[in-house]
Amino acid sequence: MIGGILLALGQGWGVAALLGGAGLVLWHARPVLLALVLLGGAAGWASAHAVLTRPNALTPWFGAQVTVQGEWDGQFLTLRDPPARVTLAPKPTQGPGQLRVSGRLLAPEGRRTPGGFDQAAWFRAQGGLLSVTPGGALVGARVREFQPQGGLRGWFRRGLTTGLTERQGALMQAIELGDRGDISREQFSEGEAVRDAFARAGLAHLMALSGQNVAILTGALILLLTRLGAAPAWRFGLPVLLLGPYLLLVQSSASITRAVLMGGAVLLALALGRGRPDPLGVVALAALACLLLYPLWLTDVGFQLSFLAVLALTQSERVAGRLPERWPRWLRLGLAATLLAETGTLPVIAGTFGQVPLVGLPANLLAGAIMALLVPLGFLAGLLGPLALPLNVVNGVLADALLLVARTFGQAPVLTWGQVGVGGLLAYGAAVLAGWLWLLGRVRAPAALGTWLACLLLTTLPGRLHPAREVVFLDVGQGDSTLIRLPHLTVLVDAGGSVGSDYDVGAHTVVPTLRALGVRKLDVLVATHADTDHIEGAASVLRQLPVGEVWIGQRKTDDPVLTAVLLAAQERRVPVREVRRGDQVTSNGATLTVLWPAGHAWSTEDNDNSVALRLESRGWRAAFLGDLADLTEERLGAGPLDLLKAAHHGSRHSTGAALLGQTSPADTVISVGRNTYGHPHQDVLTRLAQVHSRAWRTDQLGTIRWPVP
Repeated sequence: MIGGILLALGQGWGVAALLGGAGLVLWHARPVLLALVLLGGAAGWASAHAVLTRPNALTPWFGAQVTVQGEWDGQFLTLRDPPARVTLAPKPTQGPGQLRVSGRLLAPEGRRTPGGFDQAAWFRAQGGLLSVTPGGALVGARVREFQPQGGLRGWFRRGLTTGLTERQGALMQAIELGDRGDISREQFSEGEAVRDAFARAGLAHLMALSGQNVAILTGALILLLTRLGAAPAWRFGLPVLLLGPYLLLVQSSASITRAVLMGGAVLLALALGRGRPDPLGVVALAALACLLLYPLWLTDVGFQLSFLAVLALTQSERVAGRLPERWPRWLRLGLAATLLAETGTLPVIAGTFGQVPLVGLPANLLAGAIMALLVPLGFLAGLLGPLALPLNVVNGVLADALLLVARTFGQAPVLTWGQVGVGGLLAYGAAVLAGWLWLLGRVRAPAALGTWLACLLLTTLPGRLHPAREVVFLDVGQGDSTLIRLPHLTVLVDAGGSVGSDYDVGAHTVVPTLRALGVRKLDVLVATHADTDHIEGAASVLRQLPVGEVWIGQRKTDDPVLTAVLLAAQERRVPVREVRRGDQVTSNGATLTVLWPAGHAWSTEDNDNSVALRLESRGWRAAFLGDLADLTEERLGAGPLDLLKAAHHGSRHSTGAALLGQTSPADTVISVGRNTYGHPHQDVLTRLAQVHSRAWRTDQLGTIRWPVP
């Protein structure tokens, strides 16, 4: 089935999957099963094809200002007419319920930065044979009417939050319902988001409903029924009957659907007296059911993490058996399960999130003990609804304890990782094979350990043998952020920003891109001038990555955005340097020189005080001009250029004829996004064409990577 889905997606790996299935049939000398292999491939292809070719009912309204009404579940707004689902940006502060909202309807975007969010692919993965694929995003969303969610879900949500603080209630909704809308807005302190702390501590999975929730809830119910003396048919059959309503109550996802299917199969077998089913068979059954109905879940990170973790956990007993027998069994199994889950999901976590937590083992052991109490008590509070006030006194204490664990371990350093390529996957496969052979007793521990170390070393060699030499113009929408990568010198010029929005471009766009590119630290962070769209994201970059020093031009004391950046630098003990014309730094034959500001006088216009830079390497020259206006550009003396970073997003009053006459750039990059300012202006594009300079735009091409000689 996986092979058929991949073929429908146009992936050649699908042939390999189908041949693998056929090979297993021949290996077991049961050619009659070949028909099932072909049937599975056909079913996978047909299911995926049906979802991929379904017309989008929202297409005629793309680009239009619309007002729509539907059911908001915290993630999607489900419309009745036309039948469709959309996301809202910014997300409403109101909880789930009926919404009437207005905004501009836009088509989903693909991945525009390395390691960035591929909205279009994620939308496709949320559709299935029985559910509508999300069709668009409503941006600039303004809520006109709101009616809180009623029915069982409304009652349950009130029970989870009554008597609790906003942060406690947001955590309970994430843990019990999988609704992470409120917790995404919570912060421990300025720049310290709660969800980021959970991710750095290796606890992000706690806010995604999974097998842990199902196991704890069914385990508590089975324990209660056992104490009441219920027969096995009731002891295991009743939880099976309740799993369906539970799945309808919570937010549907790949991980919780997988857990319900697997849990239902195991409990049904026990209720019927058939014993425990084969673990791999149950995993395969759940995967078949999920992929038949939701074929594009195969591309969803949640699906991949869920099934990889469960497959790894099937070896818990083997690993626990290798640990000292004098240790308590619960401790050995806990250690084994945590290590296996982290190892099994390592390539997906490293490649998708650009970082690997280093404290996941102790953090999960402590958090697991808290969750064992919090999940069933929270579920009971939900069933009690507004009557749960006395119980939530206990739940509030447990929620605070879990938040404390996340905040404490979330302050630990993480291992930064870049994108995982074919070589990395091969090294990971070799390491897993060595570990598997060690578990089977086929190889000794020193040989397995040596293989692991060798694979780890091999993954670090490419970056050291061939260090990057490039300029990366990040697509941060209507803003600026440029990365200069040289051996022993990494410079980030600006970090974007989002005017009039609470979206943190630094945390959610710039930092993930840097991690995907394998950037572990910055030698210099340049804040060109006090404009939100250039430097607002710099504070988050400072808080999440090591930075050598910050360069600024004018030190304004009355600008809140620049003040926030300087405070973040002070918190991290990063020195701040006020650069002037002629300052420079060199690395491996390349020189980065400050062209502006002169520093003896300041303009009342922030744009005219921008830090401008020139990069020279082996006869190749590029300039980065911030938001300078044309009159200031003429005074730079930039000299002939191979590459020009156009000032002020292609504004009419920048990239003037005098500058172009002095520099004659062969290529010009314009960092620009959707805007109402008319950027880039047609006059600028005309001037570039007149000097035969090719224009490259981030709004059309996404992130642009330019090699440096």
